[in-house]
Order: sequence, then structure tokens, then C-alpha cells
Amino acid sequence: MTARPGHTRGREAGAVRFAVVGNPENRRVALFGQAVRAAGLPAPRLLAWADVLRAGAAEFAADELVRLDSPGENADVDRLLRGAEDPTRVEGSARWYAALMSALRGLRGGIRLDDPDELAVLFDKRRCHAALAAAGVPVPYSPTSGADAPPVRGWDDVRTLMREHRMPRLFAKLAHGSSASGVLAIESAAGGRIRATTSVELGPDGRLFNSLRVRRYDDERQIAAIVDTLAPDGLHLERWLPKAAQRGRPADLRIVVVAGKATHAVVRTGASPLTNLHLGGRRGDLDAARAAAETAGLRWTDVLGVCEQAAARFPRTLCVGVDLLPATRWRRVAVGEVNAFGDLLPRLTGLPGSGAEGLDTYAAQVAAALARYTPRDHPSHSHHPHHPHHPHENETGTAHALA
Repeated sequence: MTARPGHTRGREAGAVRFAVVGNPENRRVALFGQAVRAAGLPAPRLLAWADVLRAGAAEFAADELVRLDSPGENADVDRLLRGAEDPTRVEGSARWYAALMSALRGLRGGIRLDDPDELAVLFDKRRCHAALAAAGVPVPYSPTSGADAPPVRGWDDVRTLMREHRMPRLFAKLAHGSSASGVLAIESAAGGRIRATTSVELGPDGRLFNSLRVRRYDDERQIAAIVDTLAPDGLHLERWLPKAAQRGRPADLRIVVVAGKATHAVVRTGASPLTNLHLGGRRGDLDAARAAAETAGLRWTDVLGVCEQAAARFPRTLCVGVDLLPATRWRRVAVGEVNAFGDLLPRLTGLPGSGAEGLDTYAAQVAAALARYTPRDHPSHSHHPHHPHHPHENETGTAHALA
């Protein structure tokens, strides 16, 4: 049952309580609830994003552990955030960002597992890239990183930046996009020809739609039309780093970092530059990736350490998902993105030595939250004797893995 945004239920004496802001029907919410109950705790109090957005506020008890889950995959919530009637439309991400940030400012009380100020950076690729670069995290070069970077007003600006910064191949991303929405992998060829690979479908009337089919555009006029339509929502450009391959398919990694420690990892391979699993990507072989990296001279602890270094930029957010880009032949790595809601990896258990062995990403977060926010002598500590280490335990270096 969904609780009203301003309502706090009665609490059992001494019981640890979680609260979740999410979409009630979403599997993320269900999986986290299962993890909380498996820890011997009461089911989380659930506040629906739709109710929170309509009320403009929500109250939490002072000692309630509050998790924010993804507002995605709900048409009603999408309308409230983006104002679009069709959830497959690409446009509206700037309004989505503004509405979400406003909702975060309306949340009061509780012990937050996701910091609002850090979320504001995580959901702006330009600010996130600048923050990572300033912290020494290896990232692809970007001419649009940071508040002082030139705006991208349309395709003419993209063309200019490609020329001025010698970027014949680049990714154009919505500044506030997610799940590859609005991403274009752009490459120039001999004679000035341009090709873009994207999941964006350009309608005959110029409207843009997200598609599960990756398509290629070779007509520069169509590419320009897509970019010009996306530009008002904000665009971020990054140099296209040639990726390592696994079984002939481009490969990258999603690394989940919980309480500062890399706990879960999955290899993603794709038939195109977009490796997202919902766009036809497949899970690859993690052992083979580790072996390839170590053969190339990288220590695996350093590879994971780059992700922990990126997550350390957001110390007040319990869990992030880091997209790690391995260079050709696994010689070095760079961070492509840091995702606030990057923990949906069903049935995947923790890495050896991570402290999350046998736990999925949600159980690892429950254990880490209890370790961080409840007293050592609290009964809840007995439910999960193993939990991800504190960020300063078992630190790893990064020198051998820097791009």
C-alpha cells in the first residue's frame, strides 16, 4: 500500500525503517523491498513519485532511511516531469530535470541515501564530467564540460566543435538524458560525409521518438534536424574513444559502487556503439574481460579503483553505477558516465573480495546502509554480517588504469 506523501506511519520500538520514493509497480521497488525484508526488517514505506510530484513535498521521520528510486517507466510520472503525452518522445529532458530537482527540494526529514545536491550533478552530464575531470578521474575529452563551456545551439555548433577540437568521431548526448535516450554516435568520413548511429527515430513531422531499434543516418540533413531538435534541452559532446571488443562486439562495463566499494560488475557488448542491454546489448564474460585487462598490463584492482575514484566524488550518495570504457585491447580505461540509478542488475551477486559476495545490488545497499547509519550494537547488524567495506578500507590505486 502506498503511503501519502505527508504521512508517517507508526514505528515499532527500536526497528530500523526504510522509506522509498519510487513507482509502486516498478521491479526496482519490488527488488529493494525484497532485500529489506530478507534482512529481517519491516517492508519499506513506499511513497509514489506521482503523489510526491503532485503534492510538491513529502515528510520523513528523522530516523527513517530514505531511498530515492528511478522515476522512469511510468507514463503518468513522465507526463508530470516532462509534460509529454507520449512517453516514447525524446524531447523534454530539460523540463524533466527541472521538475525532478524541484521535487527533491520538497523532500523533508529522514536520513537520505541519495544526496539532492549530488543528484543535481549526476543528472547533468556536463557538470558530472567536469566534476570527474577536476577530481582526476580519467574521462573522454569534452569541449562542453562545465558551466563555462560554450552552449551547443544546434548542428552548426557541433560541426564547429568537431573541427576546432579535432573530433572526427564523437558522442552527442542529452545533458539530462538516460538509458541512451537522444544519444548519437557521430563520425565523419572522407569527403566530409557524416554518419550517426542512434536509437532516435526521426518522424516525418520532425518529432523524435525513442526506439528499441538502433538505426544509422547517412543524410546530414536528417542528422542536423535531430540535433537541432535536441539542442534546446542541452547537449553534451564527448570524444568517441575506440572501445575494446569481446567476441568481435564493442564492450564496456557497468560497475556498481556501494558505500565507496565496487561490489558488482557486468560486461555489456553491442552490435553497435550503443551497448545498452535494452537496445540489443548482451551480457559479456567478466572473467574474460579481467583476463584481457591483466594481459594488457592493468591490475584488476586498479580498474575497479577508477570506478571507486569516480564514486568518491559523490560521497553522500550510497550507490552509483559507473559506465567504464575500456580502450582498444584493454590497455586503459575511462569513465563514460556515473548513474544515480545504475543498480538494476537482477540476480547478479557481488564480486569476490567486495564484501557483497552472495548479495545482489539491493541487498548490498541494505547492508551498507545499516552499517553506515545504525549503531554497532543495533540488532540489525546481525542480519548481514558481511557488508561492503567503508570507502577507506582496502583502498586501491589507479595509476595503471588511467586513460
